[in-house]
Amino acid sequence: MSEPKYKNLFKPIILGNQFFKNRLFASPQDNPDLTYHHFLTDDARAFYEAKAIGGFASVCIGDFMVESGKGYSHPFQLDGSGLMGQASLTRTARDITKHGAVATVELNHAGHMTNVIEEGGFVYGVADGVRPDGTPTRAYSEERIEELINLYVRGAQQALRCGFNMITLHGGHAWLMAQFMSSKENTRKDKWGGSFENRMRFTHAVIDGIRKVAGRAVPIEIRISGTEWVPQGYDFDEGIAIAKDLDGKVDLIHVSVGHHDYEMGMMRTHPTMFLSDACNLQFAAEIKKHVKTPVATVGALTDVDQMEEIIASGQADVIQLGRQTLADPDLPIKAMTGREDEIARCMRCFTCFSNSSQTGVFYCAINPKIGHERENMYDTPPYTKKKVLVAGGGIGGMQAAITCAERGHEVVLCEKTDKLGGVLHCEINIPFKSKLENYIDLQVRKISRLPIDVRLNTPATPELAESIAPDVIIAAMGSRPVKPPIKGIDLDKVHGAEEVYYHPEIVGKKAVILGGGLVGLELGVFLAMEKHDVTIVEMMPRTLVSPDDPTVMPKPGEPIVQGFAIRDLIKNWDNYKVLTSTKALEINEEGLVVEGPDGVKTIPADTVIYAVGQRSVRDEAIALSTCAREFHMIGDSVAPRNIFSATQAAYQIARDIGRY
Repeated sequence: MSEPKYKNLFKPIILGNQFFKNRLFASPQDNPDLTYHHFLTDDARAFYEAKAIGGFASVCIGDFMVESGKGYSHPFQLDGSGLMGQASLTRTARDITKHGAVATVELNHAGHMTNVIEEGGFVYGVADGVRPDGTPTRAYSEERIEELINLYVRGAQQALRCGFNMITLHGGHAWLMAQFMSSKENTRKDKWGGSFENRMRFTHAVIDGIRKVAGRAVPIEIRISGTEWVPQGYDFDEGIAIAKDLDGKVDLIHVSVGHHDYEMGMMRTHPTMFLSDACNLQFAAEIKKHVKTPVATVGALTDVDQMEEIIASGQADVIQLGRQTLADPDLPIKAMTGREDEIARCMRCFTCFSNSSQTGVFYCAINPKIGHERENMYDTPPYTKKKVLVAGGGIGGMQAAITCAERGHEVVLCEKTDKLGGVLHCEINIPFKSKLENYIDLQVRKISRLPIDVRLNTPATPELAESIAPDVIIAAMGSRPVKPPIKGIDLDKVHGAEEVYYHPEIVGKKAVILGGGLVGLELGVFLAMEKHDVTIVEMMPRTLVSPDDPTVMPKPGEPIVQGFAIRDLIKNWDNYKVLTSTKALEINEEGLVVEGPDGVKTIPADTVIYAVGQRSVRDEAIALSTCAREFHMIGDSVAPRNIFSATQAAYQIARDIGRY
């Protein structure tokens, strides 16, 4: 019998007296799909169950807030104290454990980041002070601290009563427990603050309280920030000291990074596409040198070969995955069964975060099943198998072809160019877009393994459709860049964003980009990284990287969190500027003439690049509308959007085919 490829990753581990079947844990994630009383809905339960079905050894329910009302910082957090939620929690634990995973719950409290403002305009917190948004904080009384400790213990009791097998304490990211431990936050003068021993007292009291009701058999995991990564937070030396102090007191030290209250810290907690893979591993690996307690690492981990090496080399004992469980909740079972090349790797595009914060539902740009877990668990095959012509081999067309073929339909996929993937091929050589190439390659690989008749260099015309005689046509013909009608737009120095991505060598030292949408902003990042001087010109009063304005509501689907990531990246760059409320008037040999808040001026430019949007390729699609009984247009053929929109539309339309 051949030796398993990932023998270290799939070696069981015992924490406390609890058996874990492998070293892959689904890290704490909340789910914003809650009832009015902050309990999990059936759809939210399915979100967690999908990870258990996929083979994760532990599935953790995040943000189980131990105090109803006052313990929350935002509305999408689970009530961990209400008895009314017992049935939901019990069903959730059962749905996880019946698939062989350990059901874990993360106990948390917002501390001074609570959304409850007391009369007088202050909040209670660990110490007197002012929180980042300017709200004054007043120190908890000792009686209140004892009450908070009991709330954690009662939360643990509630979770254990409902069938959860491990307790995770959120001691990182500047939530309540971290506020007590931090030398920056905890300036108290009593036994709960000041010295390191006193700052750790609250955490020890919570751990001791849970041990009294749960014993040593139930494992306790604590999540800490190895460093809070911001000037306002503690550094790595303090993170090591915290870990050493907790050594032997808990069963797993889960080393994260960051600070919830500041964008710089948040973008390290949830690594952006601009950071390297496993960028936070160094902190877990160093802490492991100082403790005997098993250590978990988390952050920007998508490659199972790298995960295997981390465990094999002793840098960590457990791999915790967050957004990667959305991109592919089946990662463990695929790796275990030799199908690791079928794993969809998270692109760190923040589609999940942007959607959950705006709509209350987790979606994933590359996994259309996320947000629809329950309906997919009970999916039914099509009533009628049909012959489907998919016109266009871009992102939407590939997903439509894959889903139709998986559901048993006969599929012909026509692409007018010599390769599948569409317009996004222009970005795959950009360093921070490497995961995009992984995704395109994955989709192409899936198509090659399915009974799909792929015809490259074949435009989908009415004549071709007549020869194929399909029952269904799905038109996914994409879009083309809009060329703005500005004087001088045809000068040799002017190029579209797509052309620049393919041929960055055509860009001179000084580049001006027309358009402050995501395409223009990300292209600007790439060029600035290549040492060009970049100026973004946007007509609207704001872009994704403009300072937050609470009076301006984000547009539906707007990638606001990716905007945070870009803003954090460029804030100290001298060669990246953004001009808003600025209209382009003319392009000439000197540069771009604009009219903005300071009047008319010329921005010197060697190269002017337009990134003002896309135009749907509708005429070619509509020409196919009478060539089959059933016709659908999807993706950019309908309206230019993004990977998420194209993938979702393709998947849902394909699932509907054959119902009648």
